[in-house]
Amino acid sequence: MQKIVVIGAGPAGYPAALKAAALGAAVTLVEKKALGGVCLNCGCIPSKSFLHDAHRLAALNDLGGLTSDGGGELGARLFALRDFEKIKARQRLITQKLAGGISMLLKKAGVRVVLGEASFAGAHEIRVTAADGSNEVLPADGVIIAAGTQAFFPPPFDRVKAKIYDNSTLFNMPRLPESLAIAGGGVIGCEMADCFAALGVKVTLIEMQPRLLPAEDEAAARVVAQALAKRGVSVRTGVSATDIKEENGGWELTLSDGTQVHAQDVLAAIGRTADLSALHLENIGINWTRKGVSVHPQTLQLKDHIYAAGDITGLCQLAHAATRQGEVAASNLCGVRAVYDNSSVPHAVYTSPELAAVGLTRKQAEAQGLPVKTQKAFLAANGRAAAQDQTQGYYELISHAQTGALLGAVFVGAQAAELIHVAAVALAAKLTAAQLGEVIFAHPTLAETVGEAARK
Repeated sequence: MQKIVVIGAGPAGYPAALKAAALGAAVTLVEKKALGGVCLNCGCIPSKSFLHDAHRLAALNDLGGLTSDGGGELGARLFALRDFEKIKARQRLITQKLAGGISMLLKKAGVRVVLGEASFAGAHEIRVTAADGSNEVLPADGVIIAAGTQAFFPPPFDRVKAKIYDNSTLFNMPRLPESLAIAGGGVIGCEMADCFAALGVKVTLIEMQPRLLPAEDEAAARVVAQALAKRGVSVRTGVSATDIKEENGGWELTLSDGTQVHAQDVLAAIGRTADLSALHLENIGINWTRKGVSVHPQTLQLKDHIYAAGDITGLCQLAHAATRQGEVAASNLCGVRAVYDNSSVPHAVYTSPELAAVGLTRKQAEAQGLPVKTQKAFLAANGRAAAQDQTQGYYELISHAQTGALLGAVFVGAQAAELIHVAAVALAAKLTAAQLGEVIFAHPTLAETVGEAARK
């Protein structure tokens, strides 16, 4: 029986272990912290729990149009009673429940879980050092590295990283701050700006690029930016922090344009970095950088019997992409051919409104020299959106102007993160926009807007 060691039990590692076990391998899963990795314990799931509660509380604060006083006095009173400790407690309960589920799945599959820090003693030997200093050497016919990444602190934040927050520490805040400065206007920065503004915190969002969400479609990102500004977030783009210092129990940030931002707390949301030094990859002739390691983009093979999956591959820093990579790596390592396709990974920003995309944007398609047709339908004309007071945004399909083949989709608006999978399935099935337009969507639903766009 093939002996496989998986290093890291995050969204790439534990699915890889389960897949390898299902294919008949004897699997040992090594994790130095907690099952589920960053995503479950201090990333995807905690942030969505916080966002859900924040949006519900914000809805209470907006009850003015439905109350006899017209000013939302009842909603305001209920909002004022928000309890940050209960918000954190609910998040912890969710995390614990899901972690328990992962543990049960691994146990049922016969995967051995070892807690400790892994390193390569040789090409076929993994040394695991436990918290008490004890060591165990695991023989390995194959290895999957799913070590993950950590928050990146560039200057000047590197000097104070122990005193400010990142996504792995944010959800352990001892109290809700009066004000929060967020450095980085990407996905994490925008989501947390939306979350804390909805909780009544004065938020300043700082992004060095000319606009928020620079990796997303520009028009869709503009909708999110406008919504954040309307919610009271102070958005500063085209500037970066050049200095940070403590002042009166808070922080003073000096920006590149000479202005200053004062906040009780600071969140650094400037990206992720890999630190694989503990693995001692030099013992097996593998180089790494802060971006991770270089793998075959379809098979995830790193070298010989060693594969990698997740953030450290540099292919896509998303949990669901990591899961697919882990499964593909495990399959190939066990002799069952599998292919990872990085071009078909949907992604989402869980602000209000949400932004989601899959495949190519118009700009990306045009950059490839493709003749492009865009078909856009606005939620303002959708009955369900009007009934729910969620008319902000649109759903857009990108197709080949000559063949009609669907190339991608960009949705910004209510339930965009859920409905983007309609486009993802259509892409996987190689449908044309016209064929998607022939699908009957239930009425009244937000999904009808997808069909409307397809028929244009």
